Amino acid sequence: QVQLVESGGGLVQAGGSLRLSCAASGRTFNWYAMGWFRQAPGKEREFVATIRWSGGNTYYQDSVKGRFTISRDNAKNTVYLQMNSLKPEDTAVYYCAGSRFDSGIPVSGTNYGYWGQGTQVTVSS
Repeated sequence: QVQLVESGGGLVQAGGSLRLSCAASGRTFNWYAMGWFRQAPGKEREFVATIRWSGGNTYYQDSVKGRFTISRDNAKNTVYLQMNSLKPEDTAVYYCAGSRFDSGIPVSGTNYGYWGQGTQVTVSS
């Protein structure tokens, strides 16, 4: 069984920064990609960023480009999301997800078979 465990969420003022981590444990896979999604209250879950495990290619939602950076540490089986210049509209529960199979640029939640429990990010104005 694979477990994805997020950490690093919290409360921050607008303009501040947070770094989220997601560590995979248990049965290990050669991931195709890992990604971050978020869900704000009353809204649907949305794609934030993804990184291909081999090669490190990244892809971002337009609203976070230039502010968020996704990275990974293959040896630690961990993916990170560095979030800078945070805005109140970034407030959400952030989920990491793992994809084992080639799905092009995996921006849909259906591309991912493994999910973490989520970590709350709150940005105050």
